[in-house]
Amino acid sequence: MGQTSDYTLIGVSKSGNVGIVELQRPPHNFFNNLMIHEIANAYEAFDRDPEVRAIVLAAEGKAFCAGADLVETPLTGTLESGGGAKHLYKEALRIFRAKTPVVAAVHGSAVGGGMGLSLSADFRVTCKEAKFSVNFSRLGIHPGFGLSVTLPRLIGHQKASLLFYTGRRVPGDEAVAMGVADLLAPQADVRKAAMDLAGEIAGSAPLAVVSIRETLRRGLADIVASTTERELTEQTWLLQTEDFQEGVKATNERRAPNFKCR
Repeated sequence: MGQTSDYTLIGVSKSGNVGIVELQRPPHNFFNNLMIHEIANAYEAFDRDPEVRAIVLAAEGKAFCAGADLVETPLTGTLESGGGAKHLYKEALRIFRAKTPVVAAVHGSAVGGGMGLSLSADFRVTCKEAKFSVNFSRLGIHPGFGLSVTLPRLIGHQKASLLFYTGRRVPGDEAVAMGVADLLAPQADVRKAAMDLAGEIAGSAPLAVVSIRETLRRGLADIVASTTERELTEQTWLLQTEDFQEGVKATNERRAPNFKCR
């Protein structure tokens, strides 16, 4: 298994015809602009590698990805380019435009933007211990990372609305039953199960798989592009509210928020 060292927040390697991208900001793997930038770079590099026919997106640490880093200043992009969030979504769009099929190995929590990252993949392998949550409403902010389109597209408008409005945490077995995830495995075997699925995909004719995927996902990246513009507009004003400050504080203090509608 070869390892590439041109990354700082992710690990990139290959095993046979499967490329592996591992989030490496344990324990929670909060993402920032640099991490999303590096994931997009890795995907595009694998797209150019004829030996790679599928990708596994995995993570070290306790969580798969607990969402965006709300503390650290964005590490890529500038305010002149439209602000950190706008740049982040442009980087995320590169992930959606990548051509190689992706299997996400979700062994722990996928929360907020972390769930958005998991939904950028074609498939998700998970376990009972994992938790999926679009917790934006509990923070007092609008969903991002294209979730406003990817989640309803995956499980339907009604179920997606329920998860968005409540911000509830869904365990892995329920996530599979809802269609958020595809396969359930013991927690210790999630990555292996993801690798097995990726290997099965890699065993199909690669040109045919890329062609089929292009047909099935046709227009998705363009819809995500327009959706993230809307998401950013709503996030921008909600970030200035007292309710957002209270939502973040309550989450950090592990208590129920006391929203004031202002």
